[in-house]
Amino acid sequence: MAKVKNQVALVVGASSGVGKVCANYLVSQGYTVYGSSRKANYGDVIDDIHMLPIDVTDEDTITKAVNYIYEKEGGIHVLINCPGYGLAGSIEDTSTEEAEKIFKTNFFGVMACCRAVLPIMRAQRDGHIINISSVAGFIAIPYQAMYSASKYALEAMTEALRIEVKPFNIRVSLIAPGDMKTNFVREYTVKSHDSVYKERCTKAVQTMIESEHKGPGPEVVLKELKKILYKRNPAIRRVVGFQYKLIAFLIRLLPKKLVHYVVEKLY
Repeated sequence: MAKVKNQVALVVGASSGVGKVCANYLVSQGYTVYGSSRKANYGDVIDDIHMLPIDVTDEDTITKAVNYIYEKEGGIHVLINCPGYGLAGSIEDTSTEEAEKIFKTNFFGVMACCRAVLPIMRAQRDGHIINISSVAGFIAIPYQAMYSASKYALEAMTEALRIEVKPFNIRVSLIAPGDMKTNFVREYTVKSHDSVYKERCTKAVQTMIESEHKGPGPEVVLKELKKILYKRNPAIRRVVGFQYKLIAFLIRLLPKKLVHYVVEKLY
């Protein structure tokens, strides 16, 4: 694949993990890459990535960063949304405030980033938005229900957005990784530490943490990114890893009761 010219990409959440890997790959392909983290400063450049301060829970920081890129470059051609964190605890032990907080980052923050770049992409009649989802976006994970719920919502929003912006030659895709060895942030509900669900919750979360430690690094996402980045009509969803592709396929075929039985045994 020949390197691109005069293409600008914004990777939200590029300081580590999947975001950093994606940003570095785009640099290697010739993109002018802007990345974001909450602690960055305007003017910071790390590994040829121009870092910008974005807190996805603060839309003013998103608007300011997108305007900055547009004034510098005159366009934005690729947006990759990577922000997200986990929340462990039973639904009964999850407060409304805790649920709202995770949705502000995992869902509303991503939606705000999409909204910010769409006027630019519509005007140039070109663009590709790639939202990093999770297998938890199609498998409800017990004791991490709000993380799953935020990813389910992200999947639905992304599918609808894909249809809405297609007339403007804007592509929209999802990449859904499974457990990976990254510095994934997972918080716990306040009530989870003194709960009737504590033993089961601890076991379920520990199972996932062990799976993450045994999993591949975030570089595995690049295999799926390469398959959609240059396509005129990319797949709506790319699941990362053979075992998760198989699970995604089987979920469509197996009775829901059986799926729930397997998830219950796992967690």
